[in-house]
Parts: sequence; C-alpha cells; structure tokens
Amino acid sequence: MLSNAIAVSAPTENWPLRWELLMRYRLIEIVAQWEGRLTTNHLCNSFGIARQQASKDINTYLREIAPNNLVYDSKLKGYKPTAEFSPKVTRGLADEYLHALASSQDFSHTFTQLDLGFTHTEMLTPPLRQVKPEILRTLVQAARESKKIDMGYVSLSSPDEESRIIAPHTLVCTPLRWHVRAYCEKNRDYRDFVLSRFRGINGLEGNANMSREQDLRWQNTVDIVLIPDSRLSAYQQSIIAEDYHMIAGKRIITVRSALVPYVVQALNLDLHKLDARPEAQQIMVANLAEVRLHAF
Repeated sequence: MLSNAIAVSAPTENWPLRWELLMRYRLIEIVAQWEGRLTTNHLCNSFGIARQQASKDINTYLREIAPNNLVYDSKLKGYKPTAEFSPKVTRGLADEYLHALASSQDFSHTFTQLDLGFTHTEMLTPPLRQVKPEILRTLVQAARESKKIDMGYVSLSSPDEESRIIAPHTLVCTPLRWHVRAYCEKNRDYRDFVLSRFRGINGLEGNANMSREQDLRWQNTVDIVLIPDSRLSAYQQSIIAEDYHMIAGKRIITVRSALVPYVVQALNLDLHKLDARPEAQQIMVANLAEVRLHAF
C-alpha cells in the first residue's frame, strides 16, 4: 500500500517527500531531460496549480534536489538541462517520458477541457475489455483479506457459465488485458482468470487456504535471454542490439515463471517456429529450451 510519503535517495534532509510533491519533481526532470525545455505551464497544466506555486517548485527542486541540473534560457523562455544533468527522482529512461505522454493523453480524453501541454503526441491503445466495478472490487477485497470467493466464470473451452471457487492473490496487467492470478479449487492449482470473463459473484467462501507464497510459478523467476536474429547481417544485428539495449549482444529479462507466456506474446515471439522473414522476427530467445518449460 502507498503511504503519503515516498522515500527517495537524494542529497537533502527534507526527505521523505509528500507524494504530490514528488510527482511534480519527477515531471520537472522528465520534461527537462526529454523535451529540452521546461516551463511553469507544464506544472500548472498537469497538476492544476498556480504559476507562483509552479515557480516555487522549480526553484526548490534546483535548491534542494539537484542544484546543477537546470539553467534558465531566455531564448527558450524556459529551463533547459545542463551538461551536468543527472536524474535524481527518475531513472532517466525514455519510457518515463513516453508513459507521461500516454497518461496525459488518457486524462485529456476523459477531461476534454484539460490541457497538459503534450499536443504533439498520439497514443494507440487496444480495445478495452469490459470489467464490472463490483467484480473488480470483490476480487481486490478477497486478495487483500486472503479470502475465497465463488464466482461465475465463462471460458472459451466451456459452453456454459461455471461456478469457480478461487483464492485471488494478484491483479496482473499485460499489454492486451487484465487478469487475476488465483488458486482454483476446481483445478487444484493456480490459474489466470481474465477479468472480463467473470459474470457474477456467488458469495464469499471463508478464509483462503492457499496463498501467493504457495504459488511456485509466481515465486520462481526465469531469465529470458534475447539476442538478435542470427539470420540478419552483422550490421542489422548491431541495430537490433542497440534497439533493445543489449550488452555483449544479449538482453536478459528476468520475469516470474507465471508471466513468461505474456512476455513472449508482448515480444511478438513464437517459441515453436521462426518467422520466415528475419527482418520481421528481429530477435530470438537464446535459452529457448528453458523458456519453453515456463511458457504453458
């Protein structure tokens, strides 16, 4: 559970910071690093604060968090990163900027009058699957309180709705859908249940006997070793290696065993055959035999 204060490693005696202040400092770093120009409008539009408060936040960031990170440029009419810029409240990854763009666009679609300043982006998202609030609330409550619940569930392998008694422990977001990881009494094992396929709540069934700690595929991890497709030329392989930030020609992704199938799917890989075109395949799994054991 998130508290109202977040501890972050930084050269100041005023930590931990309040959550909302930390978010403003993070936006300062993200916009400055990846756009090269930060203005008070970024903070005003994103957090609904006055220009005076935004200016105070920037000055406090420069005074207490990162004195050498930003400099005001009169030509830009804003702050730009210095040559000594070093992230203090972010990791300095492009994904942080891209996620900020995605979040701003999501808010703008909901609140049409909200202008967060990121008008030069467009985000494509897969069709949303319908999840009923009462279903999700019940699953979250059961996971939080370690309870079993009797739920109505439909699957592609069964023509009728079934009653499933499950003990949920974790909600999982994949690029295409949300599901819940839970112990299923029918299968006597842990399974993934797609949230949009729950049809009703039949009732609570008491305390859960099986927990997240007993889910071995959740507790165990596996390394997926990615390499450029060996059928590509040396020059093409070097491009792919740079794309995926590979070191010594490989990128290692450590993931829970239960989540391996979703990572493989997100990477657009088929563990049983190669794409006929190496330019389409681009990457391969070096430890294929090991990963196949977890991709079921």
